[in-house]
Amino acid sequence: MKNKRWFFLLPYSLWIGLFVVLPLLMIFWTSLTGNGSISLENFSNFFTNATFLRMTLNSFWYALLITLFTLLVSYPVAYILTKLKNQQFWLLLIILPTWINLLLKAYAFIGIFGKGGLVNNFLHLFGIGPVNILFTNFAFIFVATYIEIPFMILPIYTAIKEIDPALINAANDLGASKWQTFRYIIWPLSLPGVESGVQAIFIPSLSLFMLTRLIGGNRVITLGTAIEEYFTTTMNWSMGSTIGVILIVMMVAVMVMTGEKNKRKKEVKL
Repeated sequence: MKNKRWFFLLPYSLWIGLFVVLPLLMIFWTSLTGNGSISLENFSNFFTNATFLRMTLNSFWYALLITLFTLLVSYPVAYILTKLKNQQFWLLLIILPTWINLLLKAYAFIGIFGKGGLVNNFLHLFGIGPVNILFTNFAFIFVATYIEIPFMILPIYTAIKEIDPALINAANDLGASKWQTFRYIIWPLSLPGVESGVQAIFIPSLSLFMLTRLIGGNRVITLGTAIEEYFTTTMNWSMGSTIGVILIVMMVAVMVMTGEKNKRKKEVKL
């Protein structure tokens, strides 16, 4: 029996080893050996350089804004979705945009937000414009939020759907208002879905680089754009790997803070 388990585990272990563990080790090794010898010089430069620290703050700030706006849109949509008929159909409509390549969606928004695009043509009807919407912080956050919304809606919808209707009926029978029912029953029981959605949005948003180029027009500078710059333009793979290692550590920290074990500790304290 154990031999069979190892037989089925072997392909998975090889895949993880070759395409996850080995690349991470290579990035970490490159970050330490940029000058031909093992040193922490790149890490020292990162934490003492104001430009890198500013990019780190920008990455956190933009990731936080994208996550917040995505949550504000997704939670009401997910809640309303649980009350509708033909829920599978509406879920399909929400999932469909994720089937479109990210690059195609980015170029579509370039056409929509451009000076001769759909938005400016609409504003022209009211004598406004052309307005410079493209290559702004607003455009970057709007497009990133739009792209990430399905990944926030699905876990929240699943969490709300799993709430026992008897709990809500009991709250109504005891005279609780809709706000009280939401605050004390729906919201706490849907928090696992919210936290899963936050992980799915915040962590990838830390390393966005393509949207910062195409939609932000290089005005939005994050750690993701810095990594791309060091690997493709300056060819300083050592510094690019250093930023990558720091970004990975930040992502792991976010996962730990929103993980199941941390939630259980909070519950025990309560």
